Amino acid sequence: MSTSSPASKLPVSLAANPKLSSWVNFTGEGGVAISPGKVEIGQGIVTALAQIAADELDVDLGRIEMIRASTAMSPNEGVTSGSLSIQQSGRALRHACAEVRRRFLTAASERLGVDVSLLDVDDGTISGPGNVRTSYWELAGDVSLDHDATAGAAAKSIAKRSVAGHSAHRLDIPDKVFARPRFIHDCPLPGLLHGRVLRPDISGAKLIALDETAARAVPGLVAIVRDGGFSGVVTGSEAAAEAALKALHKGATWSTGEPLPDEDDLAGFLKRQPVETTVIDTRTAARTRKHAQTLRRQYTRPYIAHASIAPSCAMARWDGDGVHVWTHSQGVYLLRADLAIVLKLPADNIVVEHMEGAGCYGHNAADDVALDAVLLAKAAGGRPVRVQWPRHDEMSHAPFGAAMTIEIEADLDADNEITGWRHAIWSNGHAARPGRAAQPALLAATEIANPCPRMISTNPPAANGGGGDRNSVPLYDFPAWTITSHRLLIMPIRTSALRTLGAQGNVFAIESLLDEIAALRGEDAIAFRLRHLGDERAREVIQAAARRAGWKPQKRPGVGHGVGFARYKNTGAYCAAIAEIEGSDDIRVKRLTLAVDVGEAINPDGVINQIEGGAIQATSWVLKERVRFDRTHITSTSWTNYPILTFSEAPAVDVEIIQRPEIEPVGAGEAAHGPVTAAIANAVYDCLGVRVRDLPITRDRIIAAAELAS
Repeated sequence: MSTSSPASKLPVSLAANPKLSSWVNFTGEGGVAISPGKVEIGQGIVTALAQIAADELDVDLGRIEMIRASTAMSPNEGVTSGSLSIQQSGRALRHACAEVRRRFLTAASERLGVDVSLLDVDDGTISGPGNVRTSYWELAGDVSLDHDATAGAAAKSIAKRSVAGHSAHRLDIPDKVFARPRFIHDCPLPGLLHGRVLRPDISGAKLIALDETAARAVPGLVAIVRDGGFSGVVTGSEAAAEAALKALHKGATWSTGEPLPDEDDLAGFLKRQPVETTVIDTRTAARTRKHAQTLRRQYTRPYIAHASIAPSCAMARWDGDGVHVWTHSQGVYLLRADLAIVLKLPADNIVVEHMEGAGCYGHNAADDVALDAVLLAKAAGGRPVRVQWPRHDEMSHAPFGAAMTIEIEADLDADNEITGWRHAIWSNGHAARPGRAAQPALLAATEIANPCPRMISTNPPAANGGGGDRNSVPLYDFPAWTITSHRLLIMPIRTSALRTLGAQGNVFAIESLLDEIAALRGEDAIAFRLRHLGDERAREVIQAAARRAGWKPQKRPGVGHGVGFARYKNTGAYCAAIAEIEGSDDIRVKRLTLAVDVGEAINPDGVINQIEGGAIQATSWVLKERVRFDRTHITSTSWTNYPILTFSEAPAVDVEIIQRPEIEPVGAGEAAHGPVTAAIANAVYDCLGVRVRDLPITRDRIIAAAELAS
């Protein structure tokens, strides 16, 4: 982060939470407690933020304890999403720690009688000429951090940073490797009870009658909870909870539900619905060039499940008219806001505390299960209740990533150069997170006796990266374009934020058509892209990936290579990917070579981890993942009918970081998905001569595309 001046504004998160003591405290014998408002969801953020704090405070990384986010004490940084944690929390923490260091140096100067300019800090010990010394911990009683941050604190220059910019071991990994309880699923509270919630198999069905007789006979039953259409059980063990839920399910009578779309005509369904249409961006050509033909192509993406390895889980305990919730939600304050609406309680009566969960990837059911636990815990007599969703519920009732239909028209002149570009998207909105509307976005809130309507997903504004339209505006220097988003106003299948939102679909479409135009021209795919890019950072990641992959290898039978590129949200990380695939009986991705530019890489190994993880997840999306359904219910409710990439199918992933310490850092978590998707699709064409424009790229899709082209 660049040095601040007195006139500089505070970083956004620090301006919203200016109290220094809410970010930093010195504890016990030589400890430092750092309390960010962002949460660890497997992206390694606690390590990178600890590195930033260690650098600015001049303490060893091992001294730092990262405090889990809680509405009882942590700064409110909204939601951990959109690859924004380093940008938002990192900047705030760097500034806060710089100011804390300055305050302690001022106090040390007064105590030691030495000018501040002559003092140094080494692992928390402050020393000066004549071997005079003190420490943060000796001064902690004299230096109050209950002050608001000011704009004048100067963060260290890049040259003086010794921790940030260097790889550090992940702080959260040892517990996970040695199976020490860290995930919420593994951390039982004293006196813990277990709960399960009854939900329909038929989409949109309502509970209209319930015979509780069989469930009440289950040994270990503590309570059956019924609130309108919401019902569940509280028991003394997991086994009893499963048995009681099974018995309750047999006694349930449901309404007929609501019809789902025709899965075989998903693109047509999306284009026939009532929509809200928004023109995202337009560009007019400075001079008109005559076009000779127009390429019209349609691309589709199915609904995609979050498919977290462990189902969503939460714990809740009531104490009088107050409730404490433990959750792996990405936004503890936002969840608290929705809980307050549903419970009709002041927000101050609710404490929401984060614990890590085994998988996330966006807005899954973590918030939903938290309300489930709260409602069931009302019947627990002050004991905590743990609710874990069954896999079936996780794969049918949690929000999905929205299906998309994308149409692009590219006008070409007589030389097949692009003269105009029109990009249109049909999709449900990509965000229905809690805490952002007057009505709650939690599933059980639609089921209770006084239900709230299901929130129809919306799209974040373009200034925040957009939703269905994310990455739809080309980064390439086309002379003219019109980008249009059509957001559906009905939502038969529940959607909300999945990693990258609409970026994966849009990058897949744009990069696929670019490859097709390059092939039409007989021009190398990378040379074609570079010729249309004026952004030097964009050019460099493509060139770096190409160089590292040895683009383009000599053609071999049954092997294909493809390229994909994007800058996430057009404002974040740059990423280019080269895919090598084999196409015999099935498509197999053998190797992915990526180059990424995140500005200053705080923890380079962590950046590589994120790019590798995103690349492998994108490979799974491209080759396998698709929510399946008939006209009445979701049918892909297990790993058998919702397959994901297996370990033996995972490609080798090679990542090069273009380190730019002089540029403020951005996140890496979602940068790889779009480029990898496009690179694989383009490699399939290189291998088989078939353009597959409908994800996932399965054998059936390849055969259908080949028949269509013939």
